[in-house]
Amino acid sequence: MCGIWALFGSDECLSVQCMCAMKIAHRGPDAFRFENVNGFTNCCFGFHRLAIVDQLYGMQPLRVKKFPYLWLCYNGEIYNHQALKTKFDFDYQTKVDGEVLLHLYDRFGIQKMASLLDGVFAFILLDTANRKVYLGRDTYGVRPLFKFLADDGFLAVCSEAKGLVEITHSMETAASIVPFLPGYFEVFDLKLNGKVQSVQFEQFHCCTREPAHALYDTVEGLSSDFGEETVKRNIRTLFENAVRKRLMAHRRIGCLLSGGLDSSLVAAMLLKLSKEEKLPYSIQTFSIGAEDSPDVMAAEKVAAHIGSEHHKVEFTAEEGVKAVEDVIFHLETYDITTVRASVGMYLVSKYIREKTDSVVIFSGEGSDELTQGYLYFHKAPSAKAGADDSIRLLKELYLFDVLRADRTTAAHGLELRVPFLDHRFTAYYLSLPEEMRTPKDGVEKHLLRDSFKGLNLIPDEILWRRKEAFSDGMMSEKKSWYTYLQEHLDSVVNDSQMEKAEQTFPHNPPRTKEAYYYRQVFEKFFPGRAQWLSHYWMPCWISATDPSARTLSIYKPDKHQ
Repeated sequence: MCGIWALFGSDECLSVQCMCAMKIAHRGPDAFRFENVNGFTNCCFGFHRLAIVDQLYGMQPLRVKKFPYLWLCYNGEIYNHQALKTKFDFDYQTKVDGEVLLHLYDRFGIQKMASLLDGVFAFILLDTANRKVYLGRDTYGVRPLFKFLADDGFLAVCSEAKGLVEITHSMETAASIVPFLPGYFEVFDLKLNGKVQSVQFEQFHCCTREPAHALYDTVEGLSSDFGEETVKRNIRTLFENAVRKRLMAHRRIGCLLSGGLDSSLVAAMLLKLSKEEKLPYSIQTFSIGAEDSPDVMAAEKVAAHIGSEHHKVEFTAEEGVKAVEDVIFHLETYDITTVRASVGMYLVSKYIREKTDSVVIFSGEGSDELTQGYLYFHKAPSAKAGADDSIRLLKELYLFDVLRADRTTAAHGLELRVPFLDHRFTAYYLSLPEEMRTPKDGVEKHLLRDSFKGLNLIPDEILWRRKEAFSDGMMSEKKSWYTYLQEHLDSVVNDSQMEKAEQTFPHNPPRTKEAYYYRQVFEKFFPGRAQWLSHYWMPCWISATDPSARTLSIYKPDKHQ
């Protein structure tokens, strides 16, 4: 996890512009650097470092003697950098995983370079010899990237939008700041005056296609028939592989554990593999919630079963309400369910940073989208409709759950790892017949649960525990976290404000006082930037007015809670 920032063709004083890069200093608490580009005095890079791999040579922009004309700033982890080094006989000068981008680009060009990367990444690559600038982002946007391109060719790029909002330039019309689309790369010509012109914007990977790097994966060809036992074996193999490759770190690894199916499977597999790999420390797991929270109780059962060093973080509604403003600042969104769910994750990340030495944090994001885990999937009109919506959710992750997971952890200088969004695992799961992936016998994620049945990896009651939204399960079963929020905010926003909500906020107008408050806070930090959120996250096929699963008619509390 790092913070990257770059300008190309700035007309303003760079020393003034560089102050904007300090807005993302939380992403890299270990070191920072600003560097001008030789021969282009109005171009520069900014980098905030969180050291995870290669403590000595990991500062950026990364440059090596073999390619003096290449400058790389990237945020992420490339899990197959050693496999690619061996396959193509690359001569590395550092132990930095990102060095592989320079060698791949030199040998194959940008398209093949991007498609061979197995990992999570956002990159800015400058080639001064050919006067090109390249931007790229991983398939699901696990690592964030925003760009600001003015009409005159001034380009600014940053890990978070807040590092761009105060950038000054000489254009009369304000340039928009937009998230860079996941799974794409963009090519710019770099002019002699440092300005750029976009010449190519292309998708290098889509979640439904097997990634090009699968050819060089440690897991070789899987049996291709769709027999039930074969499929379940393949799911187990690929999931184990997804967790194993993410053990790459020089810092201590921990895991968020809500007590739901997804985080429990990740934590259990992480414990199993950490013992096999003989990691020199115990794995810490972390849950957050009120004393009688169903999540906390379930998490304690899992931790006892797998033998982790478990930390239970106490959560009160008052503490949660107080954190909302900070959370919205870090998130850069006002989406209702994202804000609700982020509060707990933000506070548990704060605890991890302040009270422990775990820095690399595993989590269960992506599973609900991939395996049709949301309760509303029970109402899908057909298997095809469910499969199509699953892909829609995966493509929108960068606006919602992945955004939440990145910003709440990065706010406290932690690095997030999400094995359920492994390229190969997701591509395989999405290649299965649509009927296999639907809820079965009234149970969502049936295929995933069934794949781990009888292995004693996690307790049976957790393996079959019903989906509980993280933001709901933190509080007691009797009263959800969102109910506390709504009660508190009822007095903060008045009725006359609600009557004028459509005029005040014409884009995505808030329908509730809770939504209105989030929007107010967002506008305080990022005035006029409401377009960053195209739409609110809401369940499909149900006339829902609130994103919480507990408001749906199909919600039933789990009998084990």
